[in-house]
Amino acid sequence: MGRGRAKAKQTKVARELKYRSFETDFSSLERELRSGSEGHEVPPQYADLAEEYEEDDSSTDDREYGHLRKSG
Repeated sequence: MGRGRAKAKQTKVARELKYRSFETDFSSLERELRSGSEGHEVPPQYADLAEEYEEDDSSTDDREYGHLRKSG
């Protein structure tokens, strides 16, 4: 896609977002914000991936990146 066509498409999308009215489902938003003790839940179909990429509680960041912190 050429630059002119890409810009026209971006303008069209931006105009649509600006002038289109959306109905906010506040009850759904509240459920989403309150779900899970950590603030997020992993959908069941991605549970196996979540376990693979789960963060370790041992906090290795301090050991690996502690030298990058500002001192003072």
